[in-house]
Formats: sequence, structure tokens, C-alpha cells
Amino acid sequence: MNQNKLFQRTRLRLALSYALVMALILSLCGFGVYKAVSHAHWITLDREIESIAGTLHDSIELKLKQPGSLEPVIQEFLPNICMVGDKCIQKHSPSKRHTLSAINQSYYYVRFFDNSGRLVAIAGSHPEGLSPVLKKQLWQTLKDRDGKLYHQISFVLHTQDNRNWGYIQVGRSLEDFIGYLDAVKLILALGLPMAMVIVGVASWWLAGLAMQPIYQSYRQIQQFTADAAHELRTPLAATGATVESVLMIPQLDETEVRETLQTIQRQNLRLTTLVADLLLLARLDRQPIPVRHECCLDEMISDLVEEFAAIAIASHLKLTSVIRVDQPLNIIGHSEQLYRLISNLIINAIQYTPKGGKITIVLDRTEHYAVIQVEDTGIGIPQTELGRIFDRFYRVNSDRSRSTGGSGLGLAIAQAIVQAHHGNLNVQSELGKGSTFTILLPFDLTPFEGVRSIYRLKWLSRRPRKFQ
Repeated sequence: MNQNKLFQRTRLRLALSYALVMALILSLCGFGVYKAVSHAHWITLDREIESIAGTLHDSIELKLKQPGSLEPVIQEFLPNICMVGDKCIQKHSPSKRHTLSAINQSYYYVRFFDNSGRLVAIAGSHPEGLSPVLKKQLWQTLKDRDGKLYHQISFVLHTQDNRNWGYIQVGRSLEDFIGYLDAVKLILALGLPMAMVIVGVASWWLAGLAMQPIYQSYRQIQQFTADAAHELRTPLAATGATVESVLMIPQLDETEVRETLQTIQRQNLRLTTLVADLLLLARLDRQPIPVRHECCLDEMISDLVEEFAAIAIASHLKLTSVIRVDQPLNIIGHSEQLYRLISNLIINAIQYTPKGGKITIVLDRTEHYAVIQVEDTGIGIPQTELGRIFDRFYRVNSDRSRSTGGSGLGLAIAQAIVQAHHGNLNVQSELGKGSTFTILLPFDLTPFEGVRSIYRLKWLSRRPRKFQ
């Protein structure tokens, strides 16, 4: 329960960390999008105002004769122009089109100033609260009495004979522009929380995926610890019981002492073997096999058949070898570990093959690999268990008191040795008919060949077959 709480808290912290990082990224992206949109619209707005003002400036300059005096012909360009202090020259008729129709829109205005800076005339939608004082900067952003913003450009006007006439200002209200930016901000402000909700759910899901291998590894460590403790406890309990029973006997003769010591020796040997297997697995996991030299596989198999012949006969089994190569088959590897690999598979076959059965060790080769097969006519393995038989301490029959004995490390050690040699170990089995373990070992493993062989072996492992 405590472990589950720990993993849940860790998952929550991962999800929150991811969500906070994503919130920061999304906020920065939203701010960047807003700035980019605002900048793009400012550029577009400046170009629009500059284009209208430039066209109006060039058209009007051709008609001006006296400085500070607007000619009546100007009404052709600005039908709704009004002189300051006078009535309009001509009221604008909505049905009449003029040269610069943009000026007639509700958010554009034009102002004329003479050389002294006095406001002479206005046209378009002139804001009443805008200051009548001339400011000669090229671009200006102004605010009227109501707080509304306006953006304008100023040009110098000349008469037909190139005398300074005064100034023209063309500007427009920023109300629609600000409204658009407010809408963008609203969308971003509403979109960010919605995006964070989605990110939060995704964070929780992704954190669960990230924690899953760690959780499985932790469960495997827990199971491994429990199995190792169980395997160690059995010989320790037997040794303790033996010693305790001996201590309760007042006097022991020589025969009883010898039997007691033999019992303790057997349990000690079992402990020593188990610890040695665990250390071997740890060493194989931690680093590759350091010593490699040429190993003759056909000689090794012949020696193993000879070594286990007596055990096979005692178990009423037939143990044979089939060498399908015409010349000695050598690979680069660790001879002691390869010997242990094949012997573990033979021992496993002997333990699970009933009396009268047959065990055959086959040696063959392909273009790049030596192939060793250990075939038996034993009890077989259920298909549902094939994926776990190489796990440490795992046994198909979970009853640890079965007659076959064993600690459940034999196949795990075999798998680790094969992987240390960059090879592959797979199994084919049919319940009640027997099993075939197939080992593929590369001949000469350089660093580049090692990488290439790993991918080749992955493909071969998906297509297990018998080598006839």
C-alpha cells in the first residue's frame, strides 16, 4: 500500500511538472502569437495610412496656389471638407463617389494646418476631443478626451510653385484595431485554461505510461527479493533445524556426527550454489564477458554428452548428439560460460523428461551463426507460460517442493549468457510432446557486427524454425 502511494505521488509530481512546463511554454507561445499578430496589424495599418496619405498629398499639391489657402477644387478629393470656423464647402452626398473613398469611412480623418501650425480645415470623421495643436512628428499615436486612440501621419504640403503651404495629417481611429486585439487576447485567455485542462489529463496519462516500466521493474525486484529470500531460507531453515536437533541430544556417536555434518554440508552447498548463480547473473547484467577466445562447439557438446550420460542413464533417458557440420565449428566466446549455457539446458531437459524419453543435442550452422538445439520429449510447456520461463526464479509449476527441485535460475542464467555473447535463445514447445531450445551464436563479433547481428537476431527470433 505504501509503495502504491509512493508511485501515485511520483506520478502526480511528474504530471504537475509536465503541466507546469507546458503551461509556461503555452503562455510564452500565446504571448508570442499575440505580439506577432499585433505587430503584423500595426505594419498593415501603417502601410494603409501611408498609402492613403501619400495619394492624397500628391493629388492636393497639384491644386494649391497660395500658402494656407485651400482651393475649392479640393472638394473633388474631399467632398465633406469643412473650413475651421466656416460652414462646409460642400456637404458629402453618400451616393457620390470620390477619389479616396477610404476617407469617407467612419474611422478616417484629414486635417490641414498652415505654416504657423493653425488648424485650417478638417475632413472625414474628425474626433472632437483630439488636440488641435500641430505636432510635426511623422507618426503619432494620440488619445482624445474620451481615451480613444488614433494613429496618424503628417506630411509637408507645397504649392504649385514649390512654396511651403503648410501640413496635412491623415489618421484613423484605432477602435476596430484594438477591438480585434482584444478578441485575440480573449481567445488566448479562454484557450489557455482549456488547453491546460487537456494538458493536465494528457500529463496524468503520460506520467502513468512513464511510470509503468519503473513500476513493473519495482514489482520484479520485489518478486525477485521474495523468491531469493525463499530460496535462501529453505537451506538455512534446514541447517538451523539440524543444528538445533543435534544440540538437544546429550551425547552423539561418530556416525550421528558424520550424518549431521553431511546434512549441513549439503545445505551449505545449496546455499553456495544459489549465491554463486545470483552473483553470476549480477555480473552478466553489469558488464559483458571480459575474456573471449576461440571455442570449439562440437568438442564441447561431445564432452557434455559424455558428462551427463550417467545422469541420463540413471533417469532412464537416452541422451545423444547430432553434429551436422563437416569440420570443427569454432566461435569467439567464453568457454566456461558457454559450457554452463548448454549444460543448464541439458539439466532442464533431464528434469522435465519422463522415463523412457529422449534428449538430442543438435549442432548446425548458418551463414553467420552457430546453431545449437536441445530437443527433448518431455512434458512440454503451456503456450501461456512461454513468455516467462526465462524470468528469474520462475517455474511453470509454482510448487517448490516438487521432485525436480531447482531454484528457477537455470534458464535465466542461460538467457543472460546468450545475451552477453550477442546471441539469441528461443523455445518451441508443445504440451505433452516436448520442447526445443534453440541457441544462435555469432561466429566473430566485432563492434559493428555486434550491432548488425542484434537486429538480425531480432528478425530470426520472430521466425523460430528447426534446422534440419
